[in-house]
Amino acid sequence: MKTYAKISGIAYVIIFITGFYANFAILSSLIEIDNPSKTLTNFSSNLNLYRNGLFGFLLMLIFDIVLIATLLKLTEVVSRKWSYVASGFRMLHAIFFGIALLRLYEVYKLTNEDHISEELPYIVMNLLSNFDDLWTIGLLFFGVHLLILGYLTIKASYIPKFIGILLILAALGYFVDGIAKLSFESYYNYQPYFEAGVILTGVIGELLFAIWLLFAGFSRYKLRLIDSSVKLD
Repeated sequence: MKTYAKISGIAYVIIFITGFYANFAILSSLIEIDNPSKTLTNFSSNLNLYRNGLFGFLLMLIFDIVLIATLLKLTEVVSRKWSYVASGFRMLHAIFFGIALLRLYEVYKLTNEDHISEELPYIVMNLLSNFDDLWTIGLLFFGVHLLILGYLTIKASYIPKFIGILLILAALGYFVDGIAKLSFESYYNYQPYFEAGVILTGVIGELLFAIWLLFAGFSRYKLRLIDSSVKLD
């Protein structure tokens, strides 16, 4: 169990670093929502930087899949059934993100070409919008994963219950932001507020969970598993 906690903690840290780097430091800095031509110019002029961002997103996806396996092993002692359900929703998120990532790769190929048509800026913006929509849908599945993971964490005797509560709050943050982005026409006018809510709830909950996983994995702290007779299956 300590090995699974150690791997999970390391994977979470890598996901945090690669995710923030690729999404906020690179992708967001290149996109001008109201200016497709400027966006295309930004991508064309910073292809090496953009390629680094793609690599960061790919690492994020790989370690997200690693977490599917290790978190399953950490929580199935509480409820095998609900652990598999939680893992299934995280896998759905990974699948949607993987498909979305192909849209970013298409952008890379298009902006790497010598010939630039008049329609290309709008094609690129459409691909970027498609990437955002697919990832948003994936994050709604991820929110369900966090909701169930939070519940399992609360029920686990070996994980502090407040972490489970924070994970549930993080799930609510993803739900609010995702539903608003997909259905609220004026979302981008209020985007900083919605994103702040996700960062505040998501980062705090998942970061504290990652810290606990690292502590449980690398310290001499012993994971005291609950008795199998109180499983929730």
